[in-house]
Amino acid sequence: MGSPFLLQPSRSLTEEAMAAAGQSQDDLKRIAALCAVELVRSGMVLGLGTGSTAAHALDRIGDLLRGGDLRDIVGIPTSEWAAGIPLTDLAAHPVVALSIDGADEVDPTLNLVKGRGGSLLREKMVEGASRRFVVIVDDSKLDGIHGDLQAISDDLLRITGVVEHGMFLGLATSVIVARKDGVVLMDKEANLLLKKQRELVLVDFARDFDKVNPQFPESTIS
Repeated sequence: MGSPFLLQPSRSLTEEAMAAAGQSQDDLKRIAALCAVELVRSGMVLGLGTGSTAAHALDRIGDLLRGGDLRDIVGIPTSEWAAGIPLTDLAAHPVVALSIDGADEVDPTLNLVKGRGGSLLREKMVEGASRRFVVIVDDSKLDGIHGDLQAISDDLLRITGVVEHGMFLGLATSVIVARKDGVVLMDKEANLLLKKQRELVLVDFARDFDKVNPQFPESTIS
C-alpha cells in the first residue's frame, strides 16, 4: 500500500471551497464536511461520527434526505446527534458502506488521535466495520503528532487497567483537508493517481474516489 500524499485540486467542489481564503476554522471544517458528503449515495449504511466537524456532515445529509436528494439512508450513530437520519446498529448492518468523522490530529500515514469525549469505543467499532472511513479536518490538525503512534499505543496497552485509547491506527481510508487555499485529499491509494500524473478535480470527487479505491464496491442497505 502506497504512502498517502496531498492532491492539489485544480478547482473546488463547492463555491464555498473556492472562497476558502479568509474563512474561519469552523468554516474550513464545514467545507471538508461538504466534500465528504459528496461520497454519500442513496441506499447506503453510514457510520455517523462524533464532534463539531462530523456534525456539519450529518446536518448536510439530513438536509439532503429531507429534500429528497438522498433516499433510503440509515446511520449507525457514535453519539446522540444524528440530525434526523434514520438509525440502525451493527447487529442489523455489520458492514458499513461509509463512515465520516473528524479527528483531533492526523499523521502522514493517516493514523488519528481522537478524544475529549466518551465515544471512542463506539467510534472504533463502527469505523472498523466500514468499507470506507473518510476523515474530515482543517489543516490545523496535521501538525500536532510527534512520535510513533503505534509504539505509543503498544506502551499504553501494556499498562494494567488500560483497555482503550484515543489512537485510531490503520482505520482511515482517506482524509479530506480544508485549507485556506483550497481542499486537498490524503489517501492511502492515491499513489495510483500520481503514477498516471492525474490531478484530482474535486467537483468530480466521488467518481475519482471510486477509481482510487476500486476494492470498495458500493454497499447498500440489505
